[in-house]
Amino acid sequence: MKAVASPEEAFRLEDLRSFHVLDTPPEQAYDDLVQLAANICDTPKALISLVDEDRQWFKARVGVQILQTPRCDSLCALAIQEPDRLLEIPDARHDPRLAHFPWVRAEPGLRFYAGAPLVTAAGAALGTVCVMDTVPRELTTRQRASLQALARQVVELLNLRRARAELEFVLGEQHVRHQQLELQQRRIEQLNQDLQEQTMVDPLTALKNRRALDSALDHEFAKSERSKVPLCVLMIDADHFKPYNDAYGHLAGDQALMLIGLAIKSQTRVYDHVARYGGEEFCVILPDTPLPAGLLVAERVRQSIRAVEGLRRQMSCSIGVACSEGVETPKKLLEFSDRAMYLAKQGGRDRVESYLPPPRPVPL
Repeated sequence: MKAVASPEEAFRLEDLRSFHVLDTPPEQAYDDLVQLAANICDTPKALISLVDEDRQWFKARVGVQILQTPRCDSLCALAIQEPDRLLEIPDARHDPRLAHFPWVRAEPGLRFYAGAPLVTAAGAALGTVCVMDTVPRELTTRQRASLQALARQVVELLNLRRARAELEFVLGEQHVRHQQLELQQRRIEQLNQDLQEQTMVDPLTALKNRRALDSALDHEFAKSERSKVPLCVLMIDADHFKPYNDAYGHLAGDQALMLIGLAIKSQTRVYDHVARYGGEEFCVILPDTPLPAGLLVAERVRQSIRAVEGLRRQMSCSIGVACSEGVETPKKLLEFSDRAMYLAKQGGRDRVESYLPPPRPVPL
């Protein structure tokens, strides 16, 4: 039987396919219902048949070996034409509509058929729960009512299948969305980290900036007080940098600052903190370092800057060193290193000086 191309048929097929049940493996729940249909109606054959565009496919079957037949040979295709009633054919050989059906002409052949349409909430008849026999017969009123009840149960099973599929789809979408949100969150965190690092780095020399220096000094000073191990701070100023900048231009001046920064970095340890303090001034924090060791590092830095290659002329630096012993605050330590640096400048530049805080008065 050829399907009629109509809006109603297109809607019916769309509703059928929305359940995603065609060509699925056998399932116990459907097998149980079709077995109940055969038992209640006392027939050797029973089917849950779904009528597709050009075939009828059997979701569950009793007494039938094949999985599908052409729609043109389908009694269920007749049954769904009147979805509000059960189609019962007591003897198919006496029904002129079925004279050409192979199932009817065969021996022993199909004689009895009863099919209850599977009607969805949208009014689409998807197929039937049907029973068949090779001898003519009729169902009782109770059997007809039971067959229709089983058809409604099949529709409920199909609704549950679709609801479960929709839920799995929603959960899958939520999972994907959750993954996307996590990825976006990681990207935001990385961007924030990058921005945080950018706010702590001098863009010209790639050394720590003043903000990062202050944070590092607070941390190292507190650690020094806990461990009772001193630290040193070096304040470094490039000598005669303004005349160099004026003579050779800002690009040459920037290059000089970068090379000086690299020279300072080359003489420090991995856990030391090297920062551009501002302009042509640099600062180094040396954790776990007493004053004599700090002075040795400062001298290596001074010599390293004098040995820098790639400058328009040789440069030198004045370095002040202060130690945390006897110093009350990080701010004071930074101030003392700055005083030491000015002592180096006043002493003729290109030298290292230290500044010791005045001794604390002894309480009477």
